[in-house]
Amino acid sequence: MHELFLVGPLAAPGVFEAVTGVDCTHRLARLADHALVGAADAAPAVVARRGDVLEGRLVARPDATARDRLESYAATLGLSERKVEIVLPGDDVVAAALLAPEAEPDAPDWCVEAWRERWSESWPLIAAEIALHMPPITPGSFARQKTMMAVRAQSRLRAARAPAPATLRREAAPGDFTWRPDAPLAGQFFKLAGLRIDHARFDGGRAEALPREVLVGVDACLVLPYDPRRDRVLLVEQFRTGPVRRGASNPWSLEPVAGIVDPGETPEAAGLRESFEEAGLRLDALIPIFGGYPSPGSNTDYFHCYLALADLPREESWRGGLAEEHEDLRLHAISFTRAMDLVLSGEIDVIPMQGMLYWLAHHRARLRADAGVSDA
Repeated sequence: MHELFLVGPLAAPGVFEAVTGVDCTHRLARLADHALVGAADAAPAVVARRGDVLEGRLVARPDATARDRLESYAATLGLSERKVEIVLPGDDVVAAALLAPEAEPDAPDWCVEAWRERWSESWPLIAAEIALHMPPITPGSFARQKTMMAVRAQSRLRAARAPAPATLRREAAPGDFTWRPDAPLAGQFFKLAGLRIDHARFDGGRAEALPREVLVGVDACLVLPYDPRRDRVLLVEQFRTGPVRRGASNPWSLEPVAGIVDPGETPEAAGLRESFEEAGLRLDALIPIFGGYPSPGSNTDYFHCYLALADLPREESWRGGLAEEHEDLRLHAISFTRAMDLVLSGEIDVIPMQGMLYWLAHHRARLRADAGVSDA
């Protein structure tokens, strides 16, 4: 069998191409007396069911490297191959190979609309990450990594849609830069990527095939709770591995409330959720501060930073975080003046926290005036 009959996510626009790394032509085809079953966020199984018809795409079986990528993808998702007889538009019947997992007992019908609503944009990116991973990701490991894969995909989609003002910096034109993978992704939670970069130079030339490595991180939301009436801020203290690996003598850091923007979530919704999960604060709204890359030369992390007007009745410390996420947090409600003293002494050494406090220093008088407090 030299052709594959694609159904479910593999038949969605761009997915098979993302998996194999090649553009392909296809023919529409259908499989009579069969249906798709399974959860909306999983690869659907194909079961025999009289009277149902599956619509799909018929493509040529890929060769060499593209075939290896498809096999990696299939192994991760538990897809197995079997022969089916499909019908082409002219009612020609041909044999093809179908990739699908085994059906679970009593599996519900697979809902293509629900899958499209959640995964249609991000699945080509997730599928490419699965296919390029070496060694192939096991089904068990994929179950653990799937959420972070979706987070990385959503971060890329959010970056592509974001405005890119260029009043001082170079305005990027098509072809000004390209990149390609140079090594398989490595890591479980975050990923280390090897790249080859081409980009236009300021002298009019072009840098070509530059070897680079980058930590593929996430979009995260950072929130600084502030009580303008009492002039207090809330800081989160926790143990951090970055300072440990650098060799710091004290790896406990003072930071804002922070967390990953989950799939399907806006940065603002993530900030409200994290404020409750980490600090027990029920907030109504967030005030945008700024957003940006904390270390653009070495990782893809992007931070969406906000201020939250909160009620902090006492200067005190307490435990926080979610036990099921193994968070070991201590929350500190302290005066703004003390927080700035901690910045100046170096005790607050997390740059996003420093930047957010300096932003608050600039806007503090207005926020307190809006709350009916005078510093006079």
